[in-house]
Amino acid sequence: MSAAVRIAMWSGPRNISTAMMRAFENRADAAVVDEPFYAAWLKATGEPHPMAAAVIAAGETDPVRVAAALIGPVPGGRSVFYQKHMTHHMIACFPRGWTEHVTNAFLIRAPEEVVASYSDRRGQATLADIGVEEQAEIFDRVADRLGAAPPVIDVRDVLADPAAALSALCAACGIDFDPAMLAWPPGRRTTDGVWAAHWYASVERSTGFSRPRPPVAFASLSDEQKRVAAAARPFYERLAAHRLGMVG
Repeated sequence: MSAAVRIAMWSGPRNISTAMMRAFENRADAAVVDEPFYAAWLKATGEPHPMAAAVIAAGETDPVRVAAALIGPVPGGRSVFYQKHMTHHMIACFPRGWTEHVTNAFLIRAPEEVVASYSDRRGQATLADIGVEEQAEIFDRVADRLGAAPPVIDVRDVLADPAAALSALCAACGIDFDPAMLAWPPGRRTTDGVWAAHWYASVERSTGFSRPRPPVAFASLSDEQKRVAAAARPFYERLAAHRLGMVG
């Protein structure tokens, strides 16, 4: 295995995870991969996601082979390999040992905002949909192994001050901050998953991180959304206690 820095960024959906991938891909020294376990997860679970058949057809469905690629040669021989992961894809039967050979980082967002955004796209959101339990489980596994909390970055901190937040993240991951991470050209990338056609319209129009919007108030949620957000909040707060505190 090369000396490249491999960053596994663990996030739930509706969490600026694709914009973060854009930021890293705009570095001259970085290669990226977009949700590499998605096809394997869909095949294993049969979840009725948008474009599921196309995702399975286009992706690697053997999780063992996916894991091997993540710690194998870096695409293009780059020195940074940024891996965008969805936490809910890491079901119990998928290998976890590969995570010991990467730098694990965690991207978090207030559950009220995640639930509201996810529901806007899919009509409803369950606790399983947003992956907070899995995110906390992966965090605990990594922290136990390291004896310290791995890097945690909050969406609001990134949007409020991208340069400060990304500088802190890069330092925590052992790489230099590159100002090129703050802006990128619009459009789709060849590295985007096939699902970009359904999910990525907003980020395809973007040229950088947007300004933060007013927080979503718990009171503004429906009763079902409140139930999910309330169940998710303890997991969020557990990780938020270790966030790279650049704002607030």
